[in-house]
Amino acid sequence: METLSIRIKIGDREYPMKVKAQDEAKIRRAGKLINEKLKRYREEFGLDDRQDLLAMVAFDSMVEAMDLNESNAQGSEQVKATLTQINAELSSIL
Repeated sequence: METLSIRIKIGDREYPMKVKAQDEAKIRRAGKLINEKLKRYREEFGLDDRQDLLAMVAFDSMVEAMDLNESNAQGSEQVKATLTQINAELSSIL
């Protein structure tokens, strides 16, 4: 497992990180998305306080993650129900 030492800039600060080589692009993309959200909130709400901006981005990201988890759970339940129905139909045929 090869690790790389990289620096990710979030807001006005750089953060050193050690990441797996295969995760580097994903980590850099995450940093870019955070910075885009920071910029959007700064422009939309006229905030300059970095702590407030980071808190809003963290909150927004958590809501998105919760929505995604809920959606995945619902999708899994639908798949499970469909497979159960198919299994029951196959069992009745056999």
